[in-house]
Parts: sequence; C-alpha cells; structure tokens
Amino acid sequence: MGIAKHGACPLALALLLTACGGGGSGDADGGNGSGAGGPVVPAWSERIEPFEPKAAPVPTPASQPRRGAAIDAVRMPLIALGPLPSHLLKAVAASGAAGAPRQIGHARALAATAGASATAALLQWQPTDHGTQVAALRFASEGARGLRLGVRVHGLPPGTVLRFAAAHGALVVDDRELQAIAERNARAGASDEVAHTYWGPDSGTDEATLEIEIPAAAASAAVRLAVPRLAHFVMTAADAEHAVSLKAAAAGCQVDLSCQPEYLDQGRSVARMTYVAEDGNAYYCTGTLLNDSASSGTPYFLSAQHCIPSQVVAATLETDWFYRSARCGSAQAAAGVRRVRGGATLLYAAAGSDTAFMRLNGSMPAGVIYAGSYYGSLPLGQPLAGVHHADGGLQRLSLGALLGYGSCSQSGCSAVDDGGDYLRLRWYQGMTEPGSSGSGAFVTIGARRYLVGQLHGGNASCDNPSGVDFYGRFERSYHQALRRWLSP
Repeated sequence: MGIAKHGACPLALALLLTACGGGGSGDADGGNGSGAGGPVVPAWSERIEPFEPKAAPVPTPASQPRRGAAIDAVRMPLIALGPLPSHLLKAVAASGAAGAPRQIGHARALAATAGASATAALLQWQPTDHGTQVAALRFASEGARGLRLGVRVHGLPPGTVLRFAAAHGALVVDDRELQAIAERNARAGASDEVAHTYWGPDSGTDEATLEIEIPAAAASAAVRLAVPRLAHFVMTAADAEHAVSLKAAAAGCQVDLSCQPEYLDQGRSVARMTYVAEDGNAYYCTGTLLNDSASSGTPYFLSAQHCIPSQVVAATLETDWFYRSARCGSAQAAAGVRRVRGGATLLYAAAGSDTAFMRLNGSMPAGVIYAGSYYGSLPLGQPLAGVHHADGGLQRLSLGALLGYGSCSQSGCSAVDDGGDYLRLRWYQGMTEPGSSGSGAFVTIGARRYLVGQLHGGNASCDNPSGVDFYGRFERSYHQALRRWLSP
C-alpha cells in the first residue's frame, strides 16, 4: 500500500496546513488562538520521557494452568444457537462512525444456561486421574468468527478453576481471581449481577468451551454459576484488515505504519483493544501505553472514556501488541503479535475530556515502549501524528496539524477558543476510522515524540478526507487527575 496524500500540503509546509488543508464539513477554522500577546511559544519542558525497558520482564500469566483433564476428553453437553439474524449482522457491519468504537460482535441470549439451577443440571461431573472432579459445557453459535462467554458466578467452592479454550491459548482463572474481579467491579458501583459476570477469552471459532474443575472433597452442588449470554463475533482480525485494506485501496486514504519506519517506536506503545460492553456487544478501540516520571514500568494505559466507561468494561479488556504489517504495503500481520489478557483496573474516567486511564493487569510483552507525554500548551499549526488501528486492522499512521481547540458533547463537537477540552486536528496523510477511537496524537520534540491527546471522534474519514477530528487534551486530564499516577 502506498502513502496517500490529500491536497497539496507537503510535510515541510505542515505549519501552513490551516491554509491549504481544505474546508471540513461544519468546521469553523476562525481565529488563530494567539490572542493579544501573540503566538504561543511553548517551552516544551512539561513532559515525561518515553521509556524502553532494557531487560523486559518475563511474562507470567495471570493464572497458572494446572494439570487436569483435557477439555476434549470431558463429556460436554452442547448448547447451540443458529446463525445470527441477518438484520443483526447488517447492524454490526454498518455500526460505527469515524473515531467511534468498531463493533465486531453482538450479544446473544442462552436460555439453556440462563440460571444456575439449569446450568447445574447440565453438568456431568467425573473424577480425574489426579484427584479432582471436572465437568464441562460446549457452546456453539453458527457462523461466529469467535465467541466470548459471559459467565455469571453465584458461588464456587474454594480451589475451583475455570478453564477456557481460546484462539491465543487456553485461559485458566481460579475462584480467588474471580472474587477479586467481582469485588473490584462492585467497588466501582456495579450491580451484584454485573459485578459477578466474567467474560472469557475469544475462542477464535464458532464454538467455545468452559471446563470447571473442583477439589475431590468439594460438593459439586456448591458450584453455582450460569452462562446467560455470549458475544458472537462477526469478524476476525484478518477480516478487519481485509475490510480496511479494500477501503484504503479504493479511496487512497490510509498510511501503513510499516511504510514510515521513523514512527515504529510509537507503534510499539500502541495496542488494539478488544472488549465487551455492558450490553454484551464486542468492540475494537485503540489505546497507548504511557510511561510515568519514575519509569517504573507500571503498565498505565490511555484510551477514550466512550470505549471504556466503567470498571466492568475494563475487566473484559484484551490488548494486541505489535499488530502491524509484515512489510510495507502487506495485508499480513508481522510475526510476534502478542495478546495480553487479564483486563484492566480503571483509575480515572472523565466524559468531559473523553479520558479512560487504566492500569493493565497482565504482564507487558518484551519489546514494548512506554510512550512519553507532553502536558503543556501547543501552538496552532503544530504538526501532529496519530498511530491507530483503523477498523481494527493493522497499525496505521495519520499526519496532520493542530487547527485549534474544541468542545464536545453528546450532540457533537464544535470549534472554540483555547478554553476547549479538545484538540482540533486536520489530516493531510492518513485517515481515522471506527476502531481508531482512543488512539493517541503525538507531537515531535527534538528527536522524540510525546502523546498530547486521545481520539474522541470527528468527521475525518476515508469518505471525508477534509474533515476534522477531536482529541481529548492530555494536558487537561493530566493536571486534573493523571499526575497523581504519572508524576506522584
């Protein structure tokens, strides 16, 4: 895929972008924000440096698999659903606007396992050769490109382990982890029912299995759980990339990050997010790993509040790292893509600046870079870059400049003076799409780049390349709250 350009603004003229970038639909470009005192000239000192660990920690899973009966050796009653109705398939395919989460899955109800008693009646317990008891269930949803099971835990005997078969390797969680997740959800204000629902990993196929293992002395009647619904995925990562590649080829609107090697370090800080919303639907967004002033290696992660609005949703988060093309222009993913599970602990969320700031619970893979951040003011016309997963596909790059500031609400965004909580950008190379939501905008200071905001939304897209995007101003969220963690 070649690098597409919109308009006649070369990189060297980025500071003049407001004059040659074209008029965005509904965008007000008036004013240069300089005020009576002249243009803003930043000192560039208000920043946290990026951090690349010299010796990456050895990844350790959130829970260690224990020896047990193989999933395919256990008697597993099948709970099967037919294909997703066509009107729901169309609704998922058409969902999302530029800068919005990309819906990839739809919730489906499971009547057979909706309650604990009905689920218990289906479980066929049998002993294992190492002194435990095991039972399992198999779920199928015809035509699914992946499934995530929503398991509601009412009660489990001590020592219980839940095991899920998944596309990226089996996932094992025990009763203590499940209780910790439920307590974290409850402290954040979730109802008891929602707090005690655990979403398993993506199965990667139209079937998913749940295995339950308990100690030999435990009473099977003490296992009280249900699976009232699942998330039926309508696309895989390859499907998402195929869709965005077709759109990019037709419109000439996307820039493959691998074609711009000077931005690959930013790509090592950016992850594609997969999560399940409280309604059971599944989505893609984008987020950025941030460094703190002590370079502690704490996996602080920034995205948009409209992607991760609550602790319950944060608990379902899975992140994909190094998800970029194998080479410039390729539609194939490079080797070494890593998925991190375990969800996240939501530390701060604010609708006013569309900020979701969290700490990832899983261990970071070797090779990541903790991005630097800049929490000072920016001059108008400042060149900026965005790194994101448009439509959930491989990493893309957008290049543009700051037009001014904005104010956003549920009814939309508009241009305002410097008092706005959002940066207002126009791109001259590369566009954002659904799935880019929450991704970072970076400013270059010297030889390094620093995050200055996260994508809220806008009307810039492959269909509207002269449109404008709005990013929550990192300087606002930093001074309001994030400094507590990033610069304690």
